[in-house]
Amino acid sequence: MESPYHTLCRELPQNPRRWLVTGAAGFIGSNLVEQLLRLGQEVTGLDNFATGQRHNLVGVQEAVGAEAYARFQFIEGDVSRPEDCQRACDGVRHVLHQAALGSVPRSVNDPFASHVANVDGFLAMALAARDAGAESFVYASSSSVYGDHPDLPKQEDKIGQPLSPYAATKFINEVYAAVLARCYEMKTIGMRYFNVVGPRQDPNGPYAAVIPRWIAAFIAGQQPVIFGDGETSRDFCPIENVVQANLLASVAGPAAAGQVLNIALGERTTLNQLLEMIRARLVELGVPCAAVEARYQDFRVGDVRHSLADISRAAELIGYQPETRFAEGLAATVAWYLAAGDHAHGQLS
Repeated sequence: MESPYHTLCRELPQNPRRWLVTGAAGFIGSNLVEQLLRLGQEVTGLDNFATGQRHNLVGVQEAVGAEAYARFQFIEGDVSRPEDCQRACDGVRHVLHQAALGSVPRSVNDPFASHVANVDGFLAMALAARDAGAESFVYASSSSVYGDHPDLPKQEDKIGQPLSPYAATKFINEVYAAVLARCYEMKTIGMRYFNVVGPRQDPNGPYAAVIPRWIAAFIAGQQPVIFGDGETSRDFCPIENVVQANLLASVAGPAAAGQVLNIALGERTTLNQLLEMIRARLVELGVPCAAVEARYQDFRVGDVRHSLADISRAAELIGYQPETRFAEGLAATVAWYLAAGDHAHGQLS
């Protein structure tokens, strides 16, 4: 039997519509733009390049071709400015709100900037979507919302106290989304992402995600840094599954309105295991890093010790069926970074 996502991908080209992707030049946003253009859709992108990269949009253009890319309208603007949000929402049926200042350490160092981007920006964009009459508002939340709740796997209705300003901003997003769904009959659906991995994650800077940062270190012959003892575990989710979830949520029925959903694989990998997987794959591809060992440092403030998702609610409400397993997604990611080089994502260092 055909999966709900495959059905949607078959039907969308026969029913083109306009989508807005905020954070369009970012990792997740650019992958969403790419898939929507491949499916024959009209796409507006909004980004202020605070963390997004122009070369990600160049990568999208190269991937989909000039004809498909002509259906993409890009607006350089900021989600914390209501006028930019209103302009971006003009004529849009579905909003995929990915724009945010990510990273727990970043939020600890500058909580005000995280609040402005993640809370003020969320509310400004949600209200613009409401005023424009958008059919759906799907937004990026985070597994960090679970905070100090000890249960595994994580279930959406059991959360603890936030452990960082970033987690607090995402929790506030979820509260606002539920209120907007009740007050204005908006279809708001939150995606609690669990450690998304894939091409176009930035390997540079102090807040880079762990996988591209470690790939960069191995390529440069440097020691990857592990915070803690390496037995911290995460539910790593390939980007293809996140794209699937966003599209399915956008066209889901009314039962999904006001809900938050875990978007992950439902599998757990420790950081020590992850390091071995990355090193082994790079060695297979000819990178001489077999003897490069990790360097361990103290745990970071705000980090969650273990993370594992229960994805049954997403399966029930939107038909989510993750198709790309972690080993497959990681192998493709490592290969992409080696093939892309400086042209795609800047100096790996």
